Amino acid sequence: MRKIIIIVLSIILVGGSIFLAKYLINNKKKPKPKTEKIVKTVFTETVSNTSIPLVITTNGNLVAKNKIEIFSEVQGVLETTSKEFKQGTSYTKGETIIKINSDEFYANLQAQKSNLFNVITAIMPDIRLDYTSEYTKWLTYLQSFDTQNALQKLPEFSSEKEKFFISGRGINTAYYNVKNLEVKLNKYNLRAPFSGILTESLVNPGTLIRVGQKLGEFINPSVYEIGVSVKSEYRDLLQIGKQVKVHNLEKTNTWLGKVIRINGKVDASTQTIKAFIQVSGKDLKEGQYVEVALQAKAEENAYEVSRNLLIDNSKLYIVKDSILDLVTINPVFESENTVVVKGLADGTILLSKPVPGSHSGMLVKVSTENNKQ
Repeated sequence: MRKIIIIVLSIILVGGSIFLAKYLINNKKKPKPKTEKIVKTVFTETVSNTSIPLVITTNGNLVAKNKIEIFSEVQGVLETTSKEFKQGTSYTKGETIIKINSDEFYANLQAQKSNLFNVITAIMPDIRLDYTSEYTKWLTYLQSFDTQNALQKLPEFSSEKEKFFISGRGINTAYYNVKNLEVKLNKYNLRAPFSGILTESLVNPGTLIRVGQKLGEFINPSVYEIGVSVKSEYRDLLQIGKQVKVHNLEKTNTWLGKVIRINGKVDASTQTIKAFIQVSGKDLKEGQYVEVALQAKAEENAYEVSRNLLIDNSKLYIVKDSILDLVTINPVFESENTVVVKGLADGTILLSKPVPGSHSGMLVKVSTENNKQ
């Protein structure tokens, strides 16, 4: 019985071995699956070197050339005028912007004028006796004296003796006190020094105004200045009177400006020079952010590419026989979005759009729709 069991197990073991061997042989003969090689499609452009004008762009905020901050030199209650003292209100040259109540001050001025009149009147008998030839001119001055109008200039002195006599009676002092009050009275009514618009209003009618208090801001909206910083290496491009182009950030509007001032000092921290450009035109506003384009020299035998194509700031990918190659170039000028380079031969096939994961020796397929970015 034992021999029979051993024989059966041996037969089963041999049969299993044969079956396993056949299975392994059959699987070994199956071909391995092939891995497909992925070839990326790239966009290219053909290099054609030309003369490229270099344009330096910089930016800044517009500031009105004629701009005043309104401060009060006198004290009083702000009165209502024909126009509201509010932001956006326009005034023509000579029109009243601010009117401060001056009743008390005006009464004091009239009192001083009356005092001057009385002082001169008191010396008339002495002038008639001691300075007979001068009596007529002083009498004429008194007869034309009008407290409601601006004070007239005192008669001219004919001699040193007359001058000392008049001064000794305090007439000169009284005269200049009145003139000083007349000048100060004008400060109660502030008139527009030029046609413009109110851009800031800090007080309302009925407010008590104090000396030195800021009341608002007034500008001429027709002429603006923009201060821009230019690298010192381009200082030769800055010339007073040179015309430049100014445009808004969206580049939908363009204005023509000119350089009017150049700072003679180089900023030590940034190595830039400050230039001031005057510009005027429609749609310009105080504080508006604009860009300025300064025309520089033209770079011969150069090519302009997008900044995002540069590798390590000095290399570009080209396509040669459907394989990427990395070449070294010479960047000569950078703007906000592009770089002017030299060192590329005419006819070179250059990548026009970045390729993720690109490397030298990479196999690529050139698109039939080549669009320069």
